[in-house]
Amino acid sequence: MEFRLLGPVEVVAGSRRLPLNGAKVRTLLAALLLEQGHLIPATRLVDLLWPEDPPETARALVQTYVSNLRRTLSQHGVDDVVSTRSAGYVIRLPAGALDRDVFIQLAGDGRRAAAAGRHGEALGLFDAALTLWRGPALAGLDNTRFDGFAAQLEEMRLAVTAERAAVRLAAGDHQRLIPELFALVELHPADERLHGQLMLALYRQGRQADALAAYRRVRKWLIEETGLEPGAELTAMHDAILRGDPALLPAVTPAEQPRPAPTPPAPAVPSQLPIAPPDFTGRADQLAAFTSGLRAATDRTVRVIAGPGGAGKTAFATYAAHRIAADYPDGQLYIELRGMSDTPTTPGEALGRFLRALGVAPGAVPDDPDERAELFRATIAGRRLLILLDDARSEQQVRPLLPGAPGCAVIITSRDRLGGLAGAAHLTELETLTEQDSLELLARIAGEQRIDADPASAREIVEHCGRLPLAIRIAAARLATRRQWPLSIMATRLADERQRLDELSMTDMAVRATIALSCRSLDEQAQALLRRLGYLGVSDASVELASWLVDGTTAEAERLLERLVDMHLVNIGAIGRHGQINYRLHDLVRLYGREQAEAQEQPADLLAAVERVTASWLTIVNGIAATIPTGEMRWRHESSLGRDVEPAVLERVLGDPPEWFDQARTPLAVSLERAADLGLQELACQLASARFTVALGGANRYEIRSRLIDGALAAARRAGNRRGEAILLAEAGQLRYDQDHYSESRRLLGEALTVFREIGDVPSEAATLADLGAAHRETGDFTEALRLLDAATRLCEQTADAAGIGYTRRLAGSVRLELGQFEQAKADLDQSLSAYRAAGTPRGEAMTLRTLGLYHRGRAEYAQAVAVLERSAATFEQLGDILMLAYVQRAMGKTKLRMGLHEQALPLVETALATSRSLNDRWGEGSGLRTLGDLHLQAGRLDLAESLLRQSIEHWDALGLPLMRARSQRDLATLHDARGDAAAAGRLRDAARQVFAEYGTREYSELQNL
Repeated sequence: MEFRLLGPVEVVAGSRRLPLNGAKVRTLLAALLLEQGHLIPATRLVDLLWPEDPPETARALVQTYVSNLRRTLSQHGVDDVVSTRSAGYVIRLPAGALDRDVFIQLAGDGRRAAAAGRHGEALGLFDAALTLWRGPALAGLDNTRFDGFAAQLEEMRLAVTAERAAVRLAAGDHQRLIPELFALVELHPADERLHGQLMLALYRQGRQADALAAYRRVRKWLIEETGLEPGAELTAMHDAILRGDPALLPAVTPAEQPRPAPTPPAPAVPSQLPIAPPDFTGRADQLAAFTSGLRAATDRTVRVIAGPGGAGKTAFATYAAHRIAADYPDGQLYIELRGMSDTPTTPGEALGRFLRALGVAPGAVPDDPDERAELFRATIAGRRLLILLDDARSEQQVRPLLPGAPGCAVIITSRDRLGGLAGAAHLTELETLTEQDSLELLARIAGEQRIDADPASAREIVEHCGRLPLAIRIAAARLATRRQWPLSIMATRLADERQRLDELSMTDMAVRATIALSCRSLDEQAQALLRRLGYLGVSDASVELASWLVDGTTAEAERLLERLVDMHLVNIGAIGRHGQINYRLHDLVRLYGREQAEAQEQPADLLAAVERVTASWLTIVNGIAATIPTGEMRWRHESSLGRDVEPAVLERVLGDPPEWFDQARTPLAVSLERAADLGLQELACQLASARFTVALGGANRYEIRSRLIDGALAAARRAGNRRGEAILLAEAGQLRYDQDHYSESRRLLGEALTVFREIGDVPSEAATLADLGAAHRETGDFTEALRLLDAATRLCEQTADAAGIGYTRRLAGSVRLELGQFEQAKADLDQSLSAYRAAGTPRGEAMTLRTLGLYHRGRAEYAQAVAVLERSAATFEQLGDILMLAYVQRAMGKTKLRMGLHEQALPLVETALATSRSLNDRWGEGSGLRTLGDLHLQAGRLDLAESLLRQSIEHWDALGLPLMRARSQRDLATLHDARGDAAAAGRLRDAARQVFAEYGTREYSELQNL
């Protein structure tokens, strides 16, 4: 059976063409055949079959097409040709079954025969190769993804056509060749090789004028179409013809041929590639793209493989080179350039080794490096060689080793991206492996059964290795030589960061040494930055953070970071909306940096670097906090430990605080924890208690706030800083309040209150009393809440804290609304508004307006409620506080519901609910579910209403809020009334009434009056 790509894609059994039903099956077959013998990931097949907008069922369709193809082949006696692997599919054919492979084999044999001077044999082989072609390559595939593959095949065809012409020229068959060459240059006007052959054939036929005319025609075409003059080789041919150079004539005519001389030895065919790594794993998509670009390329091709030390660049390059070696029949050259060593291989040394491998006698190798380069290019001209340059140091080292003529491919590995070759080389960057590939590599070396027996420890090991191939190989090799170890032992040993680099060392393999080699080419400033990044402990760094570490400008820091990027010690991570770059350190590089910092730098210098970073963070977060007064009370004085930050940095941050925070959150927390560990507890305390998250779009940044507070609180306690401890206890209490953990909030705030009273801090005592009052309000303990809030108000009046008065009276007003004490609530809210306006706190005023809207709604004064709620919403929208805006929207929706405007209420309530869910605001979500349930209840959608109300009850139970649960139960009772189930309604109403009576809320009297 024959599989054909050199023309229409088809399969032929005997004289019969097999039916390939459907364009997709034919396209699938072409994709598999082009990578014959190699696995193609299913994801790549999807991309090839659907260049644009693949369907959601694409993977399933690929499986269907594969099944159809197998069935067709099986029906004609061919089974097990297409195999399925976990990651994709592979087709394996017997030798001679694929016309492309037969073509390549015949062409290679023809080249060797031509090189040996066996012209008749070469011509027969070339003719046999070209006879395989039945039309344009891959004809009939209407798919742009295959254009490149088709072009590669056509280039192979053209190359053999030109080589066949060269053989006929050497054999003296000029007259019959000339018409063919005229046709070929018409088809391929840019191919100077064919034009040169035509000119030479014409000249040898005594048609010097026609030969010169042929040159003028191609020169005119090139200038008009490309703006370029003919190349040096064609120009030299023209000049030689112009002066009638006899060297262009054959030594003898065919009729005068003497007895053939002995056949000269064929040129040396070096085969220097190192052994392909037997356990090479992963990178299937990169490997497929890399090899397809090199396979059968006819022009000079240069590929740079760059990546950090230990990423597996040499393994990738060697594995890829072996896969395409057959496409370069004239041999493979390899040299290790030792780019990271103290004595890198010089270009002259490399060229000498190459020339000797190519058969140049040692005595004929010039001493001068430039002459060696000239001889190298002349020696490999017209040959198809694959050259692997491993571990290059710089562009200057590799440039003399690059071929000057088409036909050869060069693979270069380097830790540097070799940007100086940009335009002349294609860059492939290797990063760390995926988790799946990492586990597969671990399993191949350590044993699959051990990984299967403890997959959790296996995952820990590869994560501790940072998915770096070298680190995984070392860990796996240690396991392989310690068969009695369970994987958990290795995972535990690697978990200790201070010992991890020691663990990742075995015989001649060591991660530490690999990273050290990359650092050798760095200047001292860049090395200092790497050390301090590691000492600080960050895995992500901005330009400004780097500038604080080295005490320089952002411009200087950017230069140093980019140098680290060049050496793959740092990678470019996310890029923000405003173009700011986030740089990432691999964990093992970070650990190496810390080791070097502690070994080479003075502790005082390292402490100063951490202090600069933390103080700069403090300046930034205080700047953010100052943009939006919170409307809440504070238990801290203004900080005094910040330092100057570049105005441009501060301006960018203040222009978009949420965007800044998305990138800075983790480095900020790591910096605070490091400062706390080093005894900078006052600085850590001020940073953790900076109330800046309100300016971040109102989002609940719970995780990062908890991390900041916990780190600073531990430091304050270690240092015996009672005031710092109290501030952070109060911050923790406020955080738990925001998270709806009210019991925990009350405990922490109570501890803070005790310390504030001990140290006589009256403003902080007032703030803590107020927040305790708020926490009691949420759990329905209204009497205690009012007592605490009244006490807080008295202290605020003593200290003339207008914002504090506004805060405490607003909370007191909200409590009185719960109790149905509307007149007292109105007085509290009016006092709150006046105080907030006096303090100039728009956010506090907006919060009081929202509560005032609830007051008007409770009095059925709906027009007034809508008016004040609209004012509140406008302020929150202007401030970008989406959480409080959601609370106002929900209040507005409920007001519209009371007004009978269901269509207006629904989008308001749904939007508010969606916001609460997105911000993990559980109280808001529960309240939104209840309000939405009430809305659908009034609209008569009883099943939907019941589902929503029961969801709200689940929320209140999870939060431990029986009062809110009772309110949802009362709504459910109304729903059962609507269904005519008086018994169920009565049970729910009685349960709710008991809770309302216990809490003394307004609903108790409302139910009593039913």
